[in-house]
Amino acid sequence: MSTSNPKPVIVGVAGGTGSGKTTLAYKVLEGVGVGAALLSHDWYYKDLGELTLEERASVNFDHPNSLDNELLMEHLQLLKDGQTIEAPQYDFATHSRVPQGVEIKPCPVIVVEGILLFAIPDLRRLFDIKLFVDTDADIRVLRRVRRDIRDRGRDFESIRTQYYQTVRPMHLEFVEPSKRWADLIIPEGGENAIALDVIIERLKRFTA
Repeated sequence: MSTSNPKPVIVGVAGGTGSGKTTLAYKVLEGVGVGAALLSHDWYYKDLGELTLEERASVNFDHPNSLDNELLMEHLQLLKDGQTIEAPQYDFATHSRVPQGVEIKPCPVIVVEGILLFAIPDLRRLFDIKLFVDTDADIRVLRRVRRDIRDRGRDFESIRTQYYQTVRPMHLEFVEPSKRWADLIIPEGGENAIALDVIIERLKRFTA
C-alpha cells in the first residue's frame, strides 16, 4: 500500500467477554475477503514474564491498564500511514508474550476486536467505525467458561473466582458503559446474519 492510496478504514469491534465479538470480527474479515486484516486487543496484554506464576495469576486482566494500549495505538497509526507492523502474540497459559510476533500489512480495512477498545478515549478516537456486540450475561458467562477450559487450560474454580473478582466488576465499570460510543450495537454478534450482511457490504466499498 503506497502512501498515495487512501488511508485504511479502522473498524473496532467491542463487547463483553463471550459476547461473540471475535466471531463477528472473523466473519467480517471472511466476508470482506482480500483487502482486510485482523488485530486482537488480547495480543497486546503486557508481558508479565518477570513475575512469578502466582503473581501473574493475581493480575486484573480485565482492567484497561493490563494492556499495552500505547503500542496498539502506535501500530494502528503506522497502519494508517501505510507501514507494516509486527503485532505481538500472547500466551495465556503463562501470561507472557511469545518471542515471534505476526506481520500485519496495511490494507483497506483493518478490523480490531477486544472488550475494552471503546473504554480508552485515545484508542477509541482511532476507529472510523465502532461496533459493539451486545449479548445477555448468562450466555456470555457460559461461553467464557467453555473457552477458558478448552482453549486456555483453566479449571472451573479459577474461572469462577476470576469472574466474580475482576471480570464482572470490570465489565460493569468499563465495558458496559463504553457501548454508548458505538456507531452500531449488534445483538448476538456473529449470529446476527442481517447485521453482518449490512456491515460487510458497507466495508466492501473500501476494497473495490
